[in-house]
Amino acid sequence: MLRTLYGRLALALFLLLVTVGGLFTVLSLYSVREYTAAVNQELNRDLARNLVSDRNLVTDGQLNRDALKKLFELYMTINPSIEIYLLDSDGRILSYSADPDKIKRKRVSLAPIRELLSDPQAFPLLGDDPRSHDRRKVFSVTPVPSEAHPTGYLYVVLRGEEYDLAESMVHSHQLLQMGAGALAVSLFVGLLAGLLFFRLLTRRLARLTERVEAFEADAGSAVTDPADERPVTGDDIDYLSARFDQMSRRIVAQLELLKDKDHQRRQLVAQVSHDLRTPLASVQGYLEALKLKQDSLEPAEQRRFLEVALSESRRLARLVDELFELAALEAREKQAVREPFAVAELVHDVVQKHQPEAEQAGVPLQLDAVEPARAMADIALCERILDNLIGNAINHSPEGQPVTLSVRRDEGGVVVSVADAGSGIAPDQVEHVFEPFYQGSARPGHAGLGLAIAHRLAALQDGRISVCNRPAGGAEFRVWLPLADQTAISTG
Repeated sequence: MLRTLYGRLALALFLLLVTVGGLFTVLSLYSVREYTAAVNQELNRDLARNLVSDRNLVTDGQLNRDALKKLFELYMTINPSIEIYLLDSDGRILSYSADPDKIKRKRVSLAPIRELLSDPQAFPLLGDDPRSHDRRKVFSVTPVPSEAHPTGYLYVVLRGEEYDLAESMVHSHQLLQMGAGALAVSLFVGLLAGLLFFRLLTRRLARLTERVEAFEADAGSAVTDPADERPVTGDDIDYLSARFDQMSRRIVAQLELLKDKDHQRRQLVAQVSHDLRTPLASVQGYLEALKLKQDSLEPAEQRRFLEVALSESRRLARLVDELFELAALEAREKQAVREPFAVAELVHDVVQKHQPEAEQAGVPLQLDAVEPARAMADIALCERILDNLIGNAINHSPEGQPVTLSVRRDEGGVVVSVADAGSGIAPDQVEHVFEPFYQGSARPGHAGLGLAIAHRLAALQDGRISVCNRPAGGAEFRVWLPLADQTAISTG
């Protein structure tokens, strides 16, 4: 129970209520005593003066000792809660109504007596108790024989020994029982209300804990559907719940991405092993044949064997280079150095570079609708993209059919289009053309990494590549790059 937040809150509430209840009891008892003393002193403020006047303690300006003695005897019988003392002007006790064996003081302090006489409203005001060396009690006092000619004081202790005994009996029985009962009821009601309130507060937190445990048990599924996401308008628990939902969906998405990456890695390893094995086997086969039959082969046959082995080794080198380049892009080791440049000039240069390859394949390279524009990108990476697209287009175009390039502004950027006149791409394969080792209808000798590299190079520069089939036949690849500015430059 104490391992849960609710259990700890309940224990903390119980201890808090017990502490508060104890402090309240102590303060209440102290306050009751102070209040009772103040009321007692206020009600009996003139008791000493009334005793002097009612009992005829002063006769011809002198204190009547016989009347005082009768007064002591009378009040010891009818009102044992008070004790009467006769003091001289220095506070020495001259006579009293109490038991002589219990008197501990010979004098009392005159400071509280003078203060009460000067300010009758100063209550509760405590004076010395002759029955104790240190105890102080409320009192009533008057000068005798008169205020005009005082020779001493009639000092009345309002809460005498008998009063203390009666009070202790009441406190030890009724008052303590009533106080304990009231405290127990208060603690029980407060604890019950607090537990109910804490249950209402921690109920949503408990549900969130259950959801966390459920997610931990099955991390492959999100806790909530993204369609159920709503703006956070509640308290901290609602905010925490919403953030946990977002985190769970993100973790599930990352797990799915990791699974997909792992699946791609397995396919990549399988495809790479196959594509590397083919040229290696070819190079090894031709070199072994040349070694075994070099004495019987004609020079022309030897040259053909060497040319085939050299071609396969170049194919292998190209495949290894593309694999390293793709791995560097996947690991984000390559960074783009962006700068404004004229796109039309770059396209012209790349076309000139690929012109011999195109002439050898019998595929004309054409420039169409070249608009002057400046792109904010990495010129070297853009050249690498165009190399892949143009080389791919030349390989897919039939002999005599042109490969067309164009440059235009579109959607706040610069679009470079490379279109071939080949057979196009099957509709169900369009979304896979930028995946590694996708070959489609590619000619033998290509591993299918060029488009994947081009796609990642474009993304590295905040650009993008798209592909579509042309109505007249063939495929058209479009490279979108961010526009550097709105200033047109001439390419003529």
